[in-house]
This record gives sequence, C-alpha cells and structure tokens, in this order.
Amino acid sequence: MSIGLAAAAALLFGIGTYLMMQRQLSRLIIGIGLIGNGANLVILQGIGRRGTPAFIGDGDTSTMSDPLPQALILTAIVISFGAIAFLLALAFRSWSLTGADEVEDDVEDRLVAKRGGTSEDVDDAGALDLSGPNEPRS
Repeated sequence: MSIGLAAAAALLFGIGTYLMMQRQLSRLIIGIGLIGNGANLVILQGIGRRGTPAFIGDGDTSTMSDPLPQALILTAIVISFGAIAFLLALAFRSWSLTGADEVEDDVEDRLVAKRGGTSEDVDDAGALDLSGPNEPRS
C-alpha cells in the first residue's frame, strides 16, 4: 500500500507542478491544491503502520497509532481550503476587472532582469532607477 501512496503523491506533485507553471490563474490555483494534497499523502505515509485508536482502552501503547500526523493532515486540509478560497476570490476579482484569466508580465521586472539589476541602479532613497543606460540619472 505504501508504493501506491508514494506513486499517488508523486503523481499529485508532478501534475501540480506542471499546472503551476501555466499562465492561467485557475490552473495555478488547481496546481496549489494538488500539491497540498500530495503533501498530505506524504505525511500519511510517515505515520507508518496501522494501529488501534489511541483513545480507546488502556492497552499496550506499542500497538496504538500516533494521532499527531492525523492532526497535522487535518490542520493542513483546513489551511489549504482557506488559502484556496482566498486565491479563488482574488482570481475572480482579477477576472472581473480585466476579463482575462492570464497572468500578465511585470514590465519593471523584465527591465531589471534585462539590465542585470545591480546595486548601482538603486538611489539613496531605495528607489530603482529605470532610466536607460544613455540617459543621465536624476
């Protein structure tokens, strides 16, 4: 069973990573959800063997299951649900304003990457100087 869980976690991580590299917000959100579920499967594999519930009886503690990974998975599910709901709200707001689901390029980031973004480009106030190389600095 652990081989199946490992394969499922690897599949979820792979598909989630592929979707996160796309430019559409909806695919990005689905990819984040898939990676979160893959992480939950990895934690589930870390539990080890099955055991008796920890809250029943006063039996041998070596046969009881550890409740901590189960609590971690439940907490991760709740947090990822909240994060995905927030991202869906942001994506809906972006879609209602622009009418597009695609993430646009940031022009300033492209300029900094093209020029190298050295420390000489930042003035004393911490602002980035985006003037061309032949233009005088103000």
